[in-house]
Amino acid sequence: MLTPIQFICNIMIKGLPKVLVVDDEQDILELIRHSLAKEGFEVHIAANGAQAVEQAKKVKPEIIIMDVMMPVMDGMEACRQLKEIPETKNIPVIFLTARSEEFAELAGFEAGADDYISKPIRPRLLISKIESLLRRINPERTTEEEHESAGIVIDREKFVVVVNNKELQLPKKEFELLELLASRPGKVFNREQILTIVWGNETIVGERTIDVHIRKLREKLGESYIRTIKGVGYTFNRK
Repeated sequence: MLTPIQFICNIMIKGLPKVLVVDDEQDILELIRHSLAKEGFEVHIAANGAQAVEQAKKVKPEIIIMDVMMPVMDGMEACRQLKEIPETKNIPVIFLTARSEEFAELAGFEAGADDYISKPIRPRLLISKIESLLRRINPERTTEEEHESAGIVIDREKFVVVVNNKELQLPKKEFELLELLASRPGKVFNREQILTIVWGNETIVGERTIDVHIRKLREKLGESYIRTIKGVGYTFNRK
């Protein structure tokens, strides 16, 4: 059982993870590799499911992005095999698929996938999904020293925030919004990213919803933590 997860918001989270990208289409591989490399990810590639299984055992990526329809071994079978191997069974898999039908999505989840995204690929959306999954599976991406120097502590287990030794109980969406912003101090999250990660694609909300939640967070935390980048989005200030 993990101890309460604490995000330290005055220290930049260290390091970005390795990602394995699997697709038989070279142009898609290059698009994704370029997009992720710009964000600082260490990117490894494979051209089919069989290569993906071998690469995953060798590289041990934190996340796998994999096409469904491929020669030699398709993504579904590769995912099933990865989930049966002790050293790879816990690696999250995001499926890429040109088929947006419900049966394809359900089949992917049954094979062990954690999420999916339909082609054509929207790099910003893909990166948002990656970051969301990584926060969920690896929330303790801070050191003990950083924990001790905290100006603000976010306890994921209790949905509690401690600011200046004062404990605040936040509603779920306010908590998740703060958690997102605080996970990458100094990074600007645009509205599309925030809506996708916090509210999800299945929920229809307007941009005004974000503004209302930001206002409520500022009322509770103080004005200095969350900064508006006009015309772009919001960022969490390093203290």
